[in-house]
Amino acid sequence: MSKVTVDWVIKLGGRGLIDPATLALVASQIAQLRQLGIKVAVVHGGGPAINEELTRRGISWDFIDGQRVTTPEMMDVIEMVLCGSMNRKVVRALQAAGADAVGFSGVDGGTLQCSQLDERLQQVGMVEVVDPRWIESIVSAGGVPCIAPIGGGLNKRDMTYNINADWAAARMAAALKVSTLVFLTDQEGILGADGSVLTTLDEHGLESLITEEVVKGGMLAKTRTILHALRAGVCDVRVLNAKNGLWAGGGTACRLNLSATENRSAEVTSWL
Repeated sequence: MSKVTVDWVIKLGGRGLIDPATLALVASQIAQLRQLGIKVAVVHGGGPAINEELTRRGISWDFIDGQRVTTPEMMDVIEMVLCGSMNRKVVRALQAAGADAVGFSGVDGGTLQCSQLDERLQQVGMVEVVDPRWIESIVSAGGVPCIAPIGGGLNKRDMTYNINADWAAARMAAALKVSTLVFLTDQEGILGADGSVLTTLDEHGLESLITEEVVKGGMLAKTRTILHALRAGVCDVRVLNAKNGLWAGGGTACRLNLSATENRSAEVTSWL
């Protein structure tokens, strides 16, 4: 039996999970990709929903370098939200759009196996192993795997970890050797120091954004994940505003190397 190839990993976050019209648009376009024969895996976040539930329970939280400090008490809430309401919401939207979606978390089937990322972050995981069997079996059957970014312990099997969804998507994209990784966000793309959208970025440009502290918080974490994915062999990484969908143009296109003579505007718009 030949190995199943996954073509795209799409990370869905922000308005794409909150606004019904945006979620419906993205879901319909993912269904169209499947109809075109493009094999897609989806990773979703759920930060606002987690914040809402933590607030309801009177639990405060902090972020370090764009990553949520996750106590054991918070972990129970985060797992409930991501693996429950958020995962079901995305699956229902995909199903309604005509895509045969199957939802699960990175714990299931040992799909995402983690170690502790940083003692300061407590139960935040760094993905050490991606086991692609469940993803590939769903894709092979014509479906769209929809993964909540919760991982199991690599050495501590009874542990669960909160994974930054951007990192989960990047590690999956690298392990699956996909051609394209898409981050759907609430911004028009990655912004430069003057606040304008950077339409294209290469390795040097991404590194400069980090070292010059142009990107901060969540976008800092995202920029690091983009560098990881590109260096691991993903050819094309896009950062797009979810409300515009997958192919309305705009956004930031990232490649490991960009030639000086490349037509930058065409680079963003020529995709499918």
